Amino acid sequence: MAQPTPLMPHATASWLVDNTSLSFEQIAEFCGLHILEVQAMADDLASSKYTGRDPVHSGELTHEEIRKGQADPNYRLRMHRAPVDVSRTKGPRYTPVSKRQDKPDGIAWILRNHPEMSDAQIGKLIGTTRNTINAIRGRSHWNIQNIQPKDPVTLGLCSQRELDAAVAKAAKRAATVEDVKEDDLTIVDPRDDRERLIEELRAERDAAAKAAVEAAQEAEAEAWLEARRASEAAGES
Repeated sequence: MAQPTPLMPHATASWLVDNTSLSFEQIAEFCGLHILEVQAMADDLASSKYTGRDPVHSGELTHEEIRKGQADPNYRLRMHRAPVDVSRTKGPRYTPVSKRQDKPDGIAWILRNHPEMSDAQIGKLIGTTRNTINAIRGRSHWNIQNIQPKDPVTLGLCSQRELDAAVAKAAKRAATVEDVKEDDLTIVDPRDDRERLIEELRAERDAAAKAAVEAAQEAEAEAWLEARRASEAAGES
């Protein structure tokens, strides 16, 4: 079983080149690099300059192990303590500089194809800010004319599994909100409205008929009283 490589193989190789007399083969094998990479570091021909990282200080090697390797060019260095994997659990997603220019395209794709995703989800998935998302949504982004919606998975901004998980979560939340809205709504049957209107009209008609009867009765009583008064007046005279 192959042993693990140092946490920072290039920086470790650079330190071993500068501080030991180990062979290029030994350093390359221990760091998991190609021998030509190590030789380029030694000749200052590497395209990137690395700050050396002491593997003894980190516990990955011991001075005794280095002495064994220096004494025997064929000796294979053994890892003293494997590095602990570092995982990011908080903070925004880190995106390489070469990929950052693709972020607006990925954001535009998500806004077009998955509008149910929240800004917080998009920000966590792509590694961007709410301001950028809102600028692209509102077409006020400074480079909006050149933004072309592209699948963030194809662009390398996230994995397909991460995208699917975010979409599923957004869909589940949207379904829950819709259920709550439906529960809060009072469903009104159009037939109920029609029957209610008929009842109101019937009540108004009955009230009008009753008022007419009462008016007629009052008029009849008034006419009877007038006739009686006239009769009494004539008898007195």
